[in-house]
Amino acid sequence: MLSARCLLRSCFSALNVGGSSSFASSSSSASVLPHVLARSRQYATEATTSQQAPTEVNAALARTSVLYKTYKPVTPGIRHLKRPLSPHLYQGRPLRELTVALRKRGGRNNHGRITVRHIGGGHKQRIRIVDFMRNDPGPCDVVRIEYDPGRSAHIALIKNRNPNLCGGRVWSYILAPDTLRAGDVVESFRQGIPDGLVPGFTDSKEIRGKALGNEKEDPNSQTQAASTASLALGVLRSITIKPGNVVPLRLVPPGTIIHNIALNPQGRAILVRSAGTFGQVVAHEESGKYTQVRLQSGEVRKVLQDCVATIGKVSNPLWKNRNLGKAGRSRWLGRRPRVRGMAMNRCDHPHGGGRGKSKGNKQPRSIWGWLAKGVRTRKPGPKGPKNSNKMVIRERPRGKEKRGL
Repeated sequence: MLSARCLLRSCFSALNVGGSSSFASSSSSASVLPHVLARSRQYATEATTSQQAPTEVNAALARTSVLYKTYKPVTPGIRHLKRPLSPHLYQGRPLRELTVALRKRGGRNNHGRITVRHIGGGHKQRIRIVDFMRNDPGPCDVVRIEYDPGRSAHIALIKNRNPNLCGGRVWSYILAPDTLRAGDVVESFRQGIPDGLVPGFTDSKEIRGKALGNEKEDPNSQTQAASTASLALGVLRSITIKPGNVVPLRLVPPGTIIHNIALNPQGRAILVRSAGTFGQVVAHEESGKYTQVRLQSGEVRKVLQDCVATIGKVSNPLWKNRNLGKAGRSRWLGRRPRVRGMAMNRCDHPHGGGRGKSKGNKQPRSIWGWLAKGVRTRKPGPKGPKNSNKMVIRERPRGKEKRGL
């Protein structure tokens, strides 16, 4: 009882603003009370904010909470729906001239037989024609970043500044690196470094990264030539090594993050094209023919130095953590259900038949009878037979190596 009286006394003393000690009328107390209550709420908020001081854990949670878009679970289908936020994406339709209609076949060949399972239905789509060659030199302006339903990464619409190009080659789609935004400038050096771009540097198979000039036996002149060559190479790298630029591997310094790697000097990019993936230049061989590149799987292989790659990491790295939320959303993407082998009949699958959940103590096999686990299906690298795959220097980690044991 005494504690309650003390609490009331402290409350009334707080309400006594301006030295007035009596509350004769109810109107005066009603006019003072909301002001005091509002002030107390403000203080409570400030105290709560000051108590939760920003720490590393809170900062990390604050960063991760805004990376994905979640929904209030008013329906079961959106309870677990999680999408990566990409506010920089263009909201309109793609450029019609750079798209082709996608004719769906439902996984069937020209005889009407299913050759690829689990494909069928889905929303109507148009294929975006992405330029994986990048043959046209010169600076190109990034107009916008777009969504592509045919791949996990985003694509960028670029416009070439060259006024002499025909209409179909002015606009093109490229695979967007992670940090590329509208208004940036990208350039392709697939045809080599233009003469005169960097004074004192020449790009040729005989002289790569060396200074121009006559060779002399004077050590002072050799030192000056070496310093000029290193300075020219540094200036060249500052110009060319930017996200979105296509550069031959011989000009990419070791340790650089790359994607869109070609295996043929005149071919298109075929490696490291999925969302969030990247490769890394490990070293250049002294012979001047091959460059060692570490791929996303961890495999290190040799690639011709005349092949090209794009600088940077592929966009949309949060794509792997998405959650579709329901089976119907997977059907919208054109994916049909996958039935387990043990749920089939004996005539339909090696695991089928029997009573209950049983596959008869057999090795795991596919529907065609191939061994499914533990059997290699590709040519091994250095650990396999002799001359099986000369381009692989180190295989991708498997088993204990992958787990870091």
